[in-house]
Amino acid sequence: MDPLSDVLNLLHLRAAAPSRMEAGGRWALRFRAYPYVKVGAVLAGTCVLTPDGTDPLRLEAGDCYLLTGNRPYQVGSDPMPEPVDGHAVYAAARARAGGNSMTVRYGDPEAPDRTVLVGGSIEFDDVTAGLLLSSLPPTARIAADSPQALVLRPTLRLLADETAAERPGSAVMAASLTQILFLQALRAYLELAAEAGESGTGWLGGLSDPQVGAALGHMHRQPAHPWTVGELASAVGMSRSAFALRFRSLVGRPPLDYLMRWRIQRAAAALRGGDRTVASVAAEWGYASESAFSNAFKRVTGQPPARHRALALRQAERGAATAAG
Repeated sequence: MDPLSDVLNLLHLRAAAPSRMEAGGRWALRFRAYPYVKVGAVLAGTCVLTPDGTDPLRLEAGDCYLLTGNRPYQVGSDPMPEPVDGHAVYAAARARAGGNSMTVRYGDPEAPDRTVLVGGSIEFDDVTAGLLLSSLPPTARIAADSPQALVLRPTLRLLADETAAERPGSAVMAASLTQILFLQALRAYLELAAEAGESGTGWLGGLSDPQVGAALGHMHRQPAHPWTVGELASAVGMSRSAFALRFRSLVGRPPLDYLMRWRIQRAAAALRGGDRTVASVAAEWGYASESAFSNAFKRVTGQPPARHRALALRQAERGAATAAG
């Protein structure tokens, strides 16, 4: 896998609470901070999106956006009135519909200038999420008139259809389409940032850099290989010192520290997913001894491997019991 697919696969992405909002007139809703990614798009009309601490972002029909800042935000018409609690508005709308509707109507949804938004939350299971979330800006916009937006249009049409009418399976379809929209929007954002020379720092910035991105690809394709900084630098056509400096400035960690943490994250997933011995997992991920693996594992996760697996097993058993009850 390429590094982005590798990380996204380990995150176990899932879309939650996909919805459609139709609003008209002067309106504004405020929402609490969210420990996940919000992805959405404007199907009709315009609105202004403002996460706390950022400049207002004006969105028009066909625009797609990502919210990643784990901060409160508000969305509304332009100009906005005093915002009301968006969570309360959504809860009341769903209560009126018996809890089954994905559509929330607010203000005057029949107004000629009504705004229609679709989207939802993208949640993660793994601490690897830090690689992704720490590299994204609080708000990212994929403009409708950008070449990258072309690939989003079929998904937006399907989302519009699935959220416009309640049909059998609509909730599952909308959740799947929301996840696809997130992946498409993320790729579009990376392409736009690279074109503008604004890839920035962080893991995604490293992926967008030709040499550092190639080195990440080598590490992800062969994570158990005993890489050295010199070998990685040679593989991407750079001197050892220039590569080490560039990698750390973009990714935020030295190359071998990143590799160690990635191995441990993959090993942790292997321990949680089965009954393999700690020694066998250690060997798979390039550790010559179980003790060396255990020391590295505890340094990254704060727990010994066996305890990490035991806690994950108990959590899964509690989840299964809750679902069964």
